[in-house]
Amino acid sequence: MSNGAAHWQQRLGELATAHQVPGASLAILDGDQVTTAACGVLNRDTAVAATPGSVFQIGSVTKVWTTTLIMQLAEQGRLDLDAPVAEVLPELVLATPGATGQVTVAQLLCHTSGIDGDLFDDTGRGDDCVARYVAACERLTLIHPPGATMSYCNAAFVIAGRIVERLTGGTWDAALRRGLIEPLGLRSTVTLPEEAIRYRAAFGHVGDDDEQKLARNWVMPRGAGPAGLITATAGDVIEFARLHLRGGLAADGTRLLSAAGAAAMREPRVEVPGRHPAIGQRVGLGWLLSQWDGQEVFGHDGGTIGQYAFLRVLPSRGGAVCLLTNGGQARRLYQELFAELSGELWGVIMPAPAAPSAGPHAGTLAGLDGYQGRYERESIRIDVEAAAEGPVMTVTDTGPLADQIPDPVQRLALTPADAGEFVTRLSDAEPWQPVVFYQLPSEERYVHFGGRATPRRS
Repeated sequence: MSNGAAHWQQRLGELATAHQVPGASLAILDGDQVTTAACGVLNRDTAVAATPGSVFQIGSVTKVWTTTLIMQLAEQGRLDLDAPVAEVLPELVLATPGATGQVTVAQLLCHTSGIDGDLFDDTGRGDDCVARYVAACERLTLIHPPGATMSYCNAAFVIAGRIVERLTGGTWDAALRRGLIEPLGLRSTVTLPEEAIRYRAAFGHVGDDDEQKLARNWVMPRGAGPAGLITATAGDVIEFARLHLRGGLAADGTRLLSAAGAAAMREPRVEVPGRHPAIGQRVGLGWLLSQWDGQEVFGHDGGTIGQYAFLRVLPSRGGAVCLLTNGGQARRLYQELFAELSGELWGVIMPAPAAPSAGPHAGTLAGLDGYQGRYERESIRIDVEAAAEGPVMTVTDTGPLADQIPDPVQRLALTPADAGEFVTRLSDAEPWQPVVFYQLPSEERYVHFGGRATPRRS
């Protein structure tokens, strides 16, 4: 490694301080060498220091683990990825008639199912919580025809987790432990709070900069587990990434997934709308896919209640980076740190994030004609209007997690970017996020924001 552990320890600390991140853990894979670093505190109230052995919630990076379990079942001949979900999970009922006969298992895994995906109901702490979550999906509609576009869908991965439970006869937690955690020799990867308390566990922080406080709750409801409730060290996440770099082989040579299966997860299934998507340019099975300087990169991000995770894998360099954080301007930290790492270690330039186009912007409505109005899906409402100061998007969180968000209603200016698209940001300290207005061939209109396609309702 051209720069050693001391250098990256220093840079992690400097950048975390600059971006008000209370605590962070970093693991870097470069060939066969793994370097770890940590900085800050796990909890501002207790001031317990973060270490490389500390565990953080990895959020939606969990989705790739659940996908890997599904792929194992498919390779065992117990599941057809192209079969309708109704064939393997007949108890799933959606509000759109006949939907489960249209949606395939593969569409669950690449965010093209069309299921309105941000259902965060608390379905209890019992072993039946995932089954009860799936029962609660009866009120979810299809917000777009299956396969028509990409819309990030948490519910789809809980449904996938229930498929794992149905075919293994136990809980998703037990299947994960048996199928991946134990064979990979992961000593600090868990799914339940009572397991996490054995370790130095990070607590999420919310709020602005120096006013950050501990989040009201440590963890999201257990029923969302298959979509985002793994807690782990950065080093353990890197070991999971190595499984995919090795083409499905564990460190001891045990084959957990075929090379063809591992490769299939990285084959593009759908394009993400927009020229500068924040979550990857394409989606495979579980993995989010990008090109950095002409090189394949796959990975995933995660966000829970004040905790944020970032994983990127560069197969051409045999490299991977995992960053786990517990608050602050975590995405700014990710962007600066990963740009330095990929450039200095592998000579690969990380793409610039979305940004406004040059020139005057106030009052500009180009690209917005016909798209003003109300957009809505489960847990969120978006109102787009022309205001005196220019186009504005008011985003209102409406779901069960709204009372855990410091400001559930945000009025965001829409600033023109390239190719008639827009960008916005939650504050001057936050990075820009793309906002894309588009319509399907069937003429339904959508706004794509935060990785989700939200349909226009009025």
